[in-house]
Amino acid sequence: MGNGPVDTERVGTEHGGTELVGTEYVGTEHDGTELVGRRSERVLLQRALDDARSGAGGSTTVLRGDPGIGKTALLDWVAARAGRAGFTVLRAGGDEAGTGIAFGALHQVLRPLLEHARALPQRQRAALESALGLCDPAFSDGLMVGASVLALLAEETRRRPVLVLVDDLHWVDSSSAAVLVFLRQRIADLPLALIGTSRPIGTNRPIGTSPPTGTSRPAASVLEGWPAHLVDVGALSDHDSRALLRRRYPDLAAVTARRVLDEAAGNPLALTELPGRLEDEHRRGVVPLPERLPLGERLEALFAQGLRSLPAEARRTLLCTALDGAGTGALPGPVPGRDRAERVLGPIEAGGLARLDPTGRLVFRHSLVRSAVIAAASEADRRAAHRTLARRLRADDPRRLLHEASAAEGPDERLAARLQEAGTRMALRGGDAEGALLVDRAASLSTDAGNRVRRLTWAAVMSARGGRLAYAAKLVGELKRAPVPEDVAPLFAYAVVYVDQSHHVDFASSFSLLPTALAALTAPGALGSGCPPGPAFGDLVEQMFFKLLLASVYTGDPRGWETLERYREHVFPAARLCHRAWADPPRTAHGAEAELRRMVAHRTARGETGHAWLLLWAASAVDSGDPDLWRLSGGEHAYATQGSVAKARCHQDFLRGRWDTAGDCLREAETAEELGYHCNALLFRHYHAHFLAGRGDERGLREARARIEPVARRARMRFVTDHLDRLGALVALAHGRHEEAYTRLRGMMSPGDLPRGLSWFHLPFFDFVYAALRCGRRTEARAHVAAGQAARMGDISAHHAFLLAAATALTAGADEADATDEAEADAAYTAACAVPGADQWVFDLARLRLAHGSRLLRQGRHTDAGDPLRAALAAFTRLGAAPWAEQCRSALRGADGSPDSTAAGPAELTAQELRIARLVATGLTNKEVGAALHLSPRTVGAHLYRAFPKLGITSRAALARALPPGRSSGSPPGPAPSRRGS
Repeated sequence: MGNGPVDTERVGTEHGGTELVGTEYVGTEHDGTELVGRRSERVLLQRALDDARSGAGGSTTVLRGDPGIGKTALLDWVAARAGRAGFTVLRAGGDEAGTGIAFGALHQVLRPLLEHARALPQRQRAALESALGLCDPAFSDGLMVGASVLALLAEETRRRPVLVLVDDLHWVDSSSAAVLVFLRQRIADLPLALIGTSRPIGTNRPIGTSPPTGTSRPAASVLEGWPAHLVDVGALSDHDSRALLRRRYPDLAAVTARRVLDEAAGNPLALTELPGRLEDEHRRGVVPLPERLPLGERLEALFAQGLRSLPAEARRTLLCTALDGAGTGALPGPVPGRDRAERVLGPIEAGGLARLDPTGRLVFRHSLVRSAVIAAASEADRRAAHRTLARRLRADDPRRLLHEASAAEGPDERLAARLQEAGTRMALRGGDAEGALLVDRAASLSTDAGNRVRRLTWAAVMSARGGRLAYAAKLVGELKRAPVPEDVAPLFAYAVVYVDQSHHVDFASSFSLLPTALAALTAPGALGSGCPPGPAFGDLVEQMFFKLLLASVYTGDPRGWETLERYREHVFPAARLCHRAWADPPRTAHGAEAELRRMVAHRTARGETGHAWLLLWAASAVDSGDPDLWRLSGGEHAYATQGSVAKARCHQDFLRGRWDTAGDCLREAETAEELGYHCNALLFRHYHAHFLAGRGDERGLREARARIEPVARRARMRFVTDHLDRLGALVALAHGRHEEAYTRLRGMMSPGDLPRGLSWFHLPFFDFVYAALRCGRRTEARAHVAAGQAARMGDISAHHAFLLAAATALTAGADEADATDEAEADAAYTAACAVPGADQWVFDLARLRLAHGSRLLRQGRHTDAGDPLRAALAAFTRLGAAPWAEQCRSALRGADGSPDSTAAGPAELTAQELRIARLVATGLTNKEVGAALHLSPRTVGAHLYRAFPKLGITSRAALARALPPGRSSGSPPGPAPSRRGS
């Protein structure tokens, strides 16, 4: 079966199905394992191994399916194949009781590699060892842990390909899950395959049980932050179900088999377990089957039935093993004496519930067995088991605290204080989400109402910072029902605002709560008021300032801007830069991009990553794509930061012409929605609308607007609604409806006015001038350009400078028929294309070339018009901007009747253009070239302007690399004139 051609059927269809049952397999492969079905899944898993082994790149796959469906069996299969192929196989399993242990699953994965950690740089090694609890905890903001793990794995891949397997992701602790997400986004170039399993959303907790007794909140959502390749492992087909049933129970009566097949519905575990639990008379069809056979919830009840027949000591042993949060499966304590061991372990193994593996670990046959053990125990029995487990752990082991908390029968202030201290230490290691669980549990054990509220508030803030937004929202909702002590009010305000902004898409609380909170935190002697100890919350003022800045940018509410101005001197330079970049750019943002680059360079040189999130937001204001800044931000693996990075990348991809990534916006929106970051989801869809508008997709933009606008209007998010108006104008321009475009843009700004409250005024600036000119409003267009020049718009950033130069070129030369004005316009267009970095703004540059080519046609300069029009056509074609491309084709038909003749590449230079280009490439000025060729400097400049788009460049500096090799036959004889003073 394994040697023949592999059938690549769709995963999740009725043809899927490879199931490993206990230690027995069905169907024989060449390697000795036995399989049944699951052909599509095996193809995908084998492809992941092949890609990693061949160097084609890394991949991430998540097998998602119901309990008992065979996900772990597929991991066993791929692990065996990878081991034979020479992979390093690293494996971990999520554990319900271990969800509160920060980086617990990560420790399992890395255990075989930890001896190589000594080779890491000191900072990375310290961050990793602190996170894993291998040394005294030191503050970690999460920026180094992911990078350290990536470096350790990358080092191992230099020796051999690596397979990382993580079973039961729905029970993996949040800190480990965040690092795995971080790895997933960065292993594309490594020979590494990452494969995990998870239950579908809603089944992350054993069916029919309460939340884990070690915590007072439900476990995290399944696949939280996992935008990976999901493979839904569905039920076995009828054919494969029958094959499995026949192999395991060849003598099963036909009537019984039909009933089992119907009740099992393709669940392999049910298929193998149900007949085994039937009486012999049932299996042989002698007596009728019971009215109802358990499945799903009923399957766990079936395992519980097996428990009731065990001796009491065996049940206690199973319960302790099930509640052990170590995830090792080790027996919780010694079972002295052969006779006693046989009395305890014999019935367990005989009943098929668990077995001792070769290392002495007691391993449950399936996670559902473990769930059934816990569900079947009484509350008193569970507390007793937790007490037993606590006594066997070191006093400083955080698991001991979890067990003690689970064993508590009532409020215990002393235990609550210890839990709070442990939660703080966990946050210092970067485990905010897990620390929040401990502090929440501490709140439930508090004897004082005020302490309870303080701890719940702290837990809410930690949850928000740790990316557990839905959990934070639940805590905030609970806190709103009780009075909040004055000393914790600032912290409570931050938690409420975080949840309202990110989860509820509501900015009202930002303006009602944050001014008061900032006043409290910045008042003399108020440092640390209401905040937990330690540096993890030392930047709360910065975070509140940032949240208020977000609300002000998104809504334009003047209350926010007034408050920000009042507290601007209380924050660090990165926050002040962020503020002035967004507050009123025509008047406050001059030199912002240059200052941003200096800050990023300083932090990069010193290896500092603090406040990278503030610098990222400042970069978004000036459209900066500094790669060093991406690297600073890329080390943070929590979704809260990675979501911000993804938003910035989506917008940069649009501005820089990487339009093939448009689909990423929608995928990111789905991820954000699943995690409860509804504001992020809205913004991702809003960025996707940019691509639709740029391509002139009116229908797509209407549909996107219908989904986005109602939410944005309810939240009074002018940032989104104004952008949608601008995008509507952009579509109108694409289809030649210039009056409509001007009317839309006129609603956002007046001619000659760069309004306050429109922080991104530069983006519609060029559109406004373009539309005004096409409507015959030259005076309004010139007034707008004059306003941009007066405001020194070009001093803000490279993009601002290009858009101002491009708009200036549109308005240059009042009379297109006048030769002097014609030369002025040519020079202005040349200057716009020569702005440093002009070619990175692909869409804007193409529109400038289209406008210039169209103007040349109106002047009757058909030959000159061809080059910019062809360059624009090539760019629009690559972008998929069909209406804009059609405008180019229409213009080219008027120029030479052959719109596509040279669209695929740069046109040939004329002899004169080649002579001039070669001389300029040597470093000569236009004046010196003109003297050598007996031309005016203006004529030299005009020839260069026509040559640049043919060569696909925008600056003189790029000439030498762009010119064809060899000397032109048309070059002037003799050496080129030397420059004066050389």
